Amino acid sequence: MSVVSTGLACRCPRCGRGKLFRGFLTVVPACASCGLDLTGADSGDGPAVFIILIVGALVLPLALLTELWLAPPLWVHLLLWGPLILGASLGLLRPAKAIMIALQHKHRAGEARGR
Repeated sequence: MSVVSTGLACRCPRCGRGKLFRGFLTVVPACASCGLDLTGADSGDGPAVFIILIVGALVLPLALLTELWLAPPLWVHLLLWGPLILGASLGLLRPAKAIMIALQHKHRAGEARGR
C-alpha cells in the first residue's frame, strides 16, 4: 500500500488496516491490527501550513475573479468564501496529517537525538 493511499484512508502506516485516529485529529496510541506504537507519531504544524497554502492558492484567484466579473457585495463574498475555506481546511487537515505520519514512518523519521 502506498504512503498516499494509506494516508488518505487514515490508516496505520505499517499495516494499512488499523485506524490512525481516535476522534478528529487525535492519533491512537497503538494500531489495533498490528500493534505499531504510535505514541511518538507527531506531524507538528506541517500539514496545517500545507493546507493553508493550498487552500489559499485555490480560493484567492476564485475570489478575485468573482469580484472582477460579478462585483458582488461584500456579504456575498463572506457567504461564499468563508464556508469554503473552513470546509476545505478542515476536510484536508486529517488526511494531510495522516500522510505526514505515514511519510515519517516510511523514512523512519523521529525527533533529533542529543548531540
